[in-house]
Amino acid sequence: MRISNQPNVDKFTIKHNGKVYLTTLSVVVVMLAVTDIVFALDSIPAVFAISKEPLVVYTSNIFAVLGLRSLFFLLRGAVDKFDYLQQGIAIVLVFIGLKMLAEIWNFHMPVWVSLIVIVTCLAGSIVYSILFDKKLPVKPTETTES
Repeated sequence: MRISNQPNVDKFTIKHNGKVYLTTLSVVVVMLAVTDIVFALDSIPAVFAISKEPLVVYTSNIFAVLGLRSLFFLLRGAVDKFDYLQQGIAIVLVFIGLKMLAEIWNFHMPVWVSLIVIVTCLAGSIVYSILFDKKLPVKPTETTES
């Protein structure tokens, strides 16, 4: 695929010297579609951990694709605001992974316990970010005139 370096916002392709080139807009649209597919495939194991009913699996993936982009931008803004939210999200993901692995050995955790752990990790990371801000104000240096 040939990709043009010329910024052209209103077209997906342009012709140059008789050859068709993709614009950066078309590349962005393709990357957004690929991201949606990756998010949908990523959520399939989590859905199977909850239910094996085909209707639940299909509908949850459809709603995941519809809502993940807006959730991503919401989390991106929140991660910029709260310094330790990434660590809280990482702990939640590790917990969910361990919970899914524990089901191999027939260890089933109640849903309410999982919700408490998730809410505690996210709320704790937000509170910790508020109490212990990484971005400490920089003191201005004193200038002395002689």
